[in-house]
Amino acid sequence: MLVALIMGYAAGLPLELTGFVLKAWMREEGINLSIIGLSALVGLPYTLKFIQAPILDRYKIPVLGRRRGWLLIFQISLIAAIILLSFANPGQSPLWFVFAAFLVTLFSASQDIVIDAYRREDLSDEELGLGSSMYIAGYRTGMLMAAGGGLIMADHMSFSLVYILLAACMTPAVITTVLTPEPAAPYGVPQTLGEAVSKPFVEFFNRTGALWILAFILLYKIGDTMASSMTAPFYIDLNFTKTEIGTLVKLVGFWPILLGTFTGGILMIKLGINRSLWIFGILQAVSTAGFAVLNHIGHNLIALAVVIGFENLTAGMGTAAYSAFMASISHKKFTATQYALLTSLMGVPRVILSSSTGFMAEFMGWNVFFIFCTLLAIPGMLLLLKFAPWRSASNKVDSQ
Repeated sequence: MLVALIMGYAAGLPLELTGFVLKAWMREEGINLSIIGLSALVGLPYTLKFIQAPILDRYKIPVLGRRRGWLLIFQISLIAAIILLSFANPGQSPLWFVFAAFLVTLFSASQDIVIDAYRREDLSDEELGLGSSMYIAGYRTGMLMAAGGGLIMADHMSFSLVYILLAACMTPAVITTVLTPEPAAPYGVPQTLGEAVSKPFVEFFNRTGALWILAFILLYKIGDTMASSMTAPFYIDLNFTKTEIGTLVKLVGFWPILLGTFTGGILMIKLGINRSLWIFGILQAVSTAGFAVLNHIGHNLIALAVVIGFENLTAGMGTAAYSAFMASISHKKFTATQYALLTSLMGVPRVILSSSTGFMAEFMGWNVFFIFCTLLAIPGMLLLLKFAPWRSASNKVDSQ
């Protein structure tokens, strides 16, 4: 559980360095909303994780084992890429800036593949709910470290120095990788690259309702994710300072996210994953509507605190159930590839669809944009009727 917490932190921190903090840096440099929205495309590696995952399932690094060996390589490369990004500038050298940000997302996505596989192989089915909650708690802590701490520091130093300091904050993950044991592989490992490439997909798509499951994973958090992708420029447009944003995101947002993830984990034990997806999904949609309310209120620190607190609370609960659901339907022999396929779809709203959110916000205005994102939650919730009806508390969907 401790490893799940720390590895979640390691996965969340670089995500915000190419997301929230990057967009705040670009906005401060005078980049328009359309270009800021398009910057989400540097996150394409998050949506293509299933391409490299078979290699990580099949091949083993001579040092530390199949999972930890790859993990150490990607974490060291990730730290180097963040430092490289710190030397770029979005206004003066945009191509260099984009290339460095792409390298960060590439190594971050690679790290995510191995972390997800490790967690699935290390935890029993009964531990997945709480283990996923611990992972999400760490994940959101890393995001808050980057988004909150990063913006507070950016009011007192350059963004370049902020990125160097946050690269150093990846050190606990490297230490954990070296010290934690390698998980067992009771189902064996693929013996050839061809088996690692084909069999995970054959096994998954032979299941009843496989396409419905993929559609659900694509749509469940689409509205919440698209809205969140534009919150940095939204807060700045409401004339909040970087210190105000950073303080509230870090201090007010931290405790609700912990409460949400741990509460979500406990409720999943009582309710099961399926019912939790229903309840947490509805709460996520309501929290998205809170940004539209904040737009009407304007510059008000109490309102900002309430919106951030509630959004983080519901995001922690929803993401914990979402993550546990994906882990529960991954076969342990092909963990990296199957989980990478599922999380690649999960990343589509954040990367590809979010690239259009800047144009949407400019065209619709902030109020209509956030209401539209709220309504986008409906299709994903309706898909639950297909394979996770309320009366079924099962933690499995046509599982292996």
